[in-house]
Amino acid sequence: MLEKTSPTENVPDCPWSARSVTVERVATAKLPTQIGEFLITGYRSLTSDEEFVVIYKGDMEAEVPTLVRIHSQCLTGDVFGSIKCDCGPQLHKAMEMIEAEGRGAIVYQQQEGRGIGIINKIRAYALQDQGADTVEANEQLGFAVDSRNYQQCAEILFDLGLCKVRVISNNPDKLKALEAAGLRIVERIPIEVAAEKPAAHYMRTKKEKMGHLINF
Repeated sequence: MLEKTSPTENVPDCPWSARSVTVERVATAKLPTQIGEFLITGYRSLTSDEEFVVIYKGDMEAEVPTLVRIHSQCLTGDVFGSIKCDCGPQLHKAMEMIEAEGRGAIVYQQQEGRGIGIINKIRAYALQDQGADTVEANEQLGFAVDSRNYQQCAEILFDLGLCKVRVISNNPDKLKALEAAGLRIVERIPIEVAAEKPAAHYMRTKKEKMGHLINF
């Protein structure tokens, strides 16, 4: 049986934490999954129309280094099972890691296509069909290579009561952003999943052009 934490009462007096919170907690419920039972909480941004969810389990304690992942929404991979990327398998593996640990959290943020949105992501897919990689496609559409912002994701983790975290990620820029937002990162946990052949170009681009720490 999962015990509901009381995030607003457990916010750590963390010297690295953001002092102005720009998200609000809206609702919490149980979430039974094929991997295990979690709690799911919805958050709303106070500065935009963005909404977030976080799934978590176990006690959230400021001084206990806790497994966390920030997972950017990938409708094509997470829902439709696209094999152009490794997003869906990464999400499921992170859930399995937290289930095995018995404690941890995944913040799911609505920043589809590294922040360009689903329609523009499909436009980027069309350019990739013509030979562009993911970086080139974003640039050809007039977007930054990666437009994501992780400040409010960090605030959600603070609200859950966390401060010291072990981040499940291969993305060094994400780690830097979370540290800048105030989290105390005590460890990076690599996440490697088997990539299908259609994802080869995508994986190579992440490693060679975006500096992701992957063996590919």
